[in-house]
Amino acid sequence: MADVAVTHGVAEAYEPSLFGTYSKKIGMWLFLLSDSLTFGALLFAYSYNRISNPDWPTPFHKESIINATVMTACLLSSSLTMVLGVLAARRGDRSWTRNWILFTMFFGSAFVVLHGMEWNKLMGEGMMPWKNPWSATVPQFGGTFFTLTGMHMLHVTIGVIYLGVVSLRKAFLPILLAIWAIVFFTTPSAGFFHLAVNVLLVGLVIATMILVLKPKDYDAHDVEIAGLYWHFVDLVWMFIFPLVYLMSTRVTG
Repeated sequence: MADVAVTHGVAEAYEPSLFGTYSKKIGMWLFLLSDSLTFGALLFAYSYNRISNPDWPTPFHKESIINATVMTACLLSSSLTMVLGVLAARRGDRSWTRNWILFTMFFGSAFVVLHGMEWNKLMGEGMMPWKNPWSATVPQFGGTFFTLTGMHMLHVTIGVIYLGVVSLRKAFLPILLAIWAIVFFTTPSAGFFHLAVNVLLVGLVIATMILVLKPKDYDAHDVEIAGLYWHFVDLVWMFIFPLVYLMSTRVTG
């Protein structure tokens, strides 16, 4: 017997979604589009300053390049684990979805720690946002470097918190609080980590508000959206790494 379409005489409550996809995914694409303009402006500013200043410093030597290369490997690995997490979510494997996301968070956290160590080293050599010890005629080097790499590091940190909320939900909150407390109370007060770890405290407050006011069980669509954000952050680094590090390498004879 042929199938018979049954109509209830009720008009559709919503219009079809744009491009046949769901609204949250469109919202993330729009956010990433706007964020790409921000990073585009920062990359342009850094490039313009570098080209227009013949005395642009080249402070990065072998150790810094190795460190930045390991950081790049961490992000590339995190992209792979994020893809595997999305695939596991699509097939309904909740256990491996969580595991792959946790691997992604590990690689992202390793990137932040390595980058923070690089900042600590540069600050120890006298580099600040308003000056650098290698060329007194180019004081804006510190400002452009810290702004560009700091904005990216902030995005990676937000991404780690985002993934923690999606994978662990409320169980992630005490973990985040413990990490903040350990770093805040065990690092020197004048160091980078002691100050920057307060970003986790802000993230903890926002995550708590989200999980308490709107608790939900995140599905495969939510994991996919988180993956879009994470891949964008990784892609931005692929521009920063060669521009900031490889093109500012100190060549010694």
